[in-house]
Amino acid sequence: MRSEKIIAIGDIHGCPKSLAALLGKLSAYSGATYVFLGDYIDRGPDSKGVIDLLMAFQTKEKCVFLRGNHEEMMLQAAIDGDSKMWTVNGGDRTLKSFGFRRWPEDFLASHYYPFINETLMYYDTEAFMFVHAGMNPHVSIQTNFEWDNVDNFLWERSHVREKEIEWEKPVVFGHTPMRVPMNEPLKIGIDTGCCYAYHRHYGKLTAVVLPDRIFIQQPYIDTNL
Repeated sequence: MRSEKIIAIGDIHGCPKSLAALLGKLSAYSGATYVFLGDYIDRGPDSKGVIDLLMAFQTKEKCVFLRGNHEEMMLQAAIDGDSKMWTVNGGDRTLKSFGFRRWPEDFLASHYYPFINETLMYYDTEAFMFVHAGMNPHVSIQTNFEWDNVDNFLWERSHVREKEIEWEKPVVFGHTPMRVPMNEPLKIGIDTGCCYAYHRHYGKLTAVVLPDRIFIQQPYIDTNL
């Protein structure tokens, strides 16, 4: 039986031109399921452009959109009315990109709010687990769920350098920028710091085609940061 192709895409962070170019490179895989790992917004020059592109893309291909910690901060800022934590982490550029005159009223009334609010905390398949950041490496995936560690899926980093992993299957994640994608038996990390083009070790947007573990990259081509 032929395995279903799944394409996971790492942290985009407001870089729509880089995203469009990467999706062009992936066009040969039409019909695959695209899993976007979150952090679509903040830091880069055009977060609105990224969301517009993703919303258009989902009308053409099967897509799963996970929530990143930056979408979580945006949502919490809208709900709590306190945007300080979000804006100091790149939210100021996102607000400028969207051009909202009233925050958060304009955001909550827009079609962007349902898109971001309906992002998933994880996507689980028979062969792979997908989360934005990671999970506790010292217990099984099932135990992570039993311990209600879902919030950790947005922030976890302890697994990145951990050698002993207790997960039942590979976990695909972003969140932690890496010079090159991580390709280990139980860890597939694909945040290669697209928005950090000023840093010679980063500045690439990465996708991984599964189950083959084919990595496809697009160098940053958006406007200067």
